[in-house]
Amino acid sequence: MATTSGSPFAYHVFLSFRGETRKTFTDHLYTALVQAGFQTFRDNDSIERGKYLDLELSKAIKESRISIVVLSKNYASSTWCLNELVTILECNKSHGAAVLPVFYDVEPSEVRKQEGSFEKAFERYENEVEAEGDHERRMELAKRVEGWKAALRQVADMTGMVLKNQADGHEAKFIQKIVKVVGDKVKRTVLNVDPHLIGIDLRARNINSWLQDGSNDVGIVAICGVSGIGKTTIAKYLYELNSERFEGSSFLERVSVVLEQPNGLVQLQGQLLSDIMNGKQEKISSTHQGNVRIKQALCCRRVLIVLDDVDEVDELDTVLGMRDWLYPGSKIIITTRRKQLLKASEVYKVDEVTRLDHNESLKLFSWYAFGQDHPTEGYMDHSERVVYYCDGLPLALQVLGRSLSVKNIDVWESALEKLEAIPDGKIQTRLKISYDSLQDDHDRNLFLDIACFFVGKEKDWTSTILDGCGFFTKIGIDNLIDRCLLIVNQYDNKLIMHRSIQRMGRAIVRQETKEPGKRSRLWHKEAFDVLIEKTVRIIYLLSTHMLRLLKMIDLSHSHGLVSGILDFSLVPNLERLVLKHCINLIEVHESIGVLQRLTLLNLKGCQNLEKLPTSIHELKSLKKLNLSGCPKLHESPEYAYHLNNMKLPTLMQ
Repeated sequence: MATTSGSPFAYHVFLSFRGETRKTFTDHLYTALVQAGFQTFRDNDSIERGKYLDLELSKAIKESRISIVVLSKNYASSTWCLNELVTILECNKSHGAAVLPVFYDVEPSEVRKQEGSFEKAFERYENEVEAEGDHERRMELAKRVEGWKAALRQVADMTGMVLKNQADGHEAKFIQKIVKVVGDKVKRTVLNVDPHLIGIDLRARNINSWLQDGSNDVGIVAICGVSGIGKTTIAKYLYELNSERFEGSSFLERVSVVLEQPNGLVQLQGQLLSDIMNGKQEKISSTHQGNVRIKQALCCRRVLIVLDDVDEVDELDTVLGMRDWLYPGSKIIITTRRKQLLKASEVYKVDEVTRLDHNESLKLFSWYAFGQDHPTEGYMDHSERVVYYCDGLPLALQVLGRSLSVKNIDVWESALEKLEAIPDGKIQTRLKISYDSLQDDHDRNLFLDIACFFVGKEKDWTSTILDGCGFFTKIGIDNLIDRCLLIVNQYDNKLIMHRSIQRMGRAIVRQETKEPGKRSRLWHKEAFDVLIEKTVRIIYLLSTHMLRLLKMIDLSHSHGLVSGILDFSLVPNLERLVLKHCINLIEVHESIGVLQRLTLLNLKGCQNLEKLPTSIHELKSLKKLNLSGCPKLHESPEYAYHLNNMKLPTLMQ
């Protein structure tokens, strides 16, 4: 797998061969590869004397871009070669290292069915198994022999090169063909994949199985999720892991951005054609010409195509106009911030990327902050705070890990305090892409209102309030879900938003102006402060001219709320008033009596509340009153009088 710090491969080519070809065919092949500029490993001159050969060979295989397996008549008679082959195929499966079988004086069918000299070799191995007296040892040997057989069947099924079928059996011409194939494979673009792929195996497992299922169906998979969740990283990982399994492959990055450029579609067509044709450059002068040439290239080979960052339906239709041209077994992967982009298309599945869990988050953050998978001693508590702040978003963990790396603990403390007040700019810029891509101001304003006020609230209740404010809430929420900006909990129907997304939304509002009273939205302490000064432009979510339509106010935990300073005559249509845990509240303003539509009054946990206004008797629609956790009010002589004169379906004391 390619990493950001450079190629992890020490060799271009690893040669696996039986000794019978060492001084003949394999030696000529080795010489031709070296002369062509390929760093090539073979065991007789690449391993230092005195080192344990088996470990060195295994290391060399893992550090090679491609392994050439020279299958000669006596290949299977060497357990050394068979163990090499097993390791080579494991590397192919785990990180996409290419394998090129070369059938030298044997047919693929002999290898697949273990016939001829291969059959004789396995008769000897099976006799050794039967002769083994120790039961556990016998079972271990039997399992190893079956593994060798499976490896030979697998390599025989791979696309390889057969001496008898190519170059009329002339070894020199055959070797030149092999060198050309190696060149095409090695020169194929190696993508820049993040070096610390924490949790990626789990998130890529289903798509990886789909890519390797051997089906002849032409399939499409969409990887969706919010910006920074790891969609492109997963796509690159899958591409690197599987591209060599196909006869052609192409990874088209940032499709949306490229299509906005002049001749962007022609540019994408040119890259696709070049990739599929193994680097062959052809000039394309028009989209029509590009379509014709791409159709010719795709119709005769199995290909893997990745379209990264597809954001609009017309982009999808334009780029995927070639899907009917694809050869059976070809696969397409799309990354998108939109869940519903492909709902009308024939898609294998839409795979939404999940957030990292706590342990995965801590590991990823630690790699960037400390260069290891766990925090340095003395930094655990601060690291846990960062992990909580990032809430499983890989982008945030990486950005903050890099910024805090090699910093002392005092700087960490200061940085964490700053983050609580001012979100990180790099993270916000990436996340804001999804917000900017919303189709109109209606959806953008709806997003900001939900981010500021309704996260954690019940969907239907929220819709009732926002519909009354002129929003088309149902379609708006559906659009936010499509852009992966919002989730509706399937169990309690509450609105869920990633903390980083919510911070991004609130940051957009704060950036409107430095003066809170002039901002479009206020919440928590800022809303309370502006309300007190009677310069309020927004209470909870509405501007002054819409206050009469306001149906709900929630100022819970407003510790600066002291006494009867809220003039409820401004909001005569209020239906719900929530003042939970306003611990310094002493009394409720007498004007509350004008709220003839108020159905709920929640004063739970107002520890210093001493009295209720006499006008509370005028609340004709009040159905629920919560006075639990108000000890001073319970001691008041007027308390019993008020309750006796109020008939409430629900009273919590």
